[in-house]
Amino acid sequence: MEESEKTVFCKHCGAKIPADAVICTACGRQVEELKKEQAEQPQIIINNTNTNTNQNINANGFVGGKPKNKWVSFCLCLFLGWCGAHKFYEGKIGMGVLYLFTFGLFGIGWFVDLIRILLKPNPYFV
Repeated sequence: MEESEKTVFCKHCGAKIPADAVICTACGRQVEELKKEQAEQPQIIINNTNTNTNQNINANGFVGGKPKNKWVSFCLCLFLGWCGAHKFYEGKIGMGVLYLFTFGLFGIGWFVDLIRILLKPNPYFV
């Protein structure tokens, strides 16, 4: 007997169908599992272990920079603001030099800084 002449019976309706049929030619129901014609997909294993730890390292342990005393800065600004002493205290060397050569930005910067320093919390961070 040839391969094409082999027959089997449908398990649903009992009709004779070819042996290699997947769907019954009489009732139309599936009689065999569909064979995978593609190569099997590789099994993917994801080992995702997160060992990262967040470490916030800031200068001197303070958020936002080094702490400065409001009243020290205010006194420096009040008495030596025209030469930028409060800017040097905050570590802003460039602004301190500018205040030194322009006499506190012609007095306007000195006055604005007095008000700004009074409105800051104590200690403030630079």
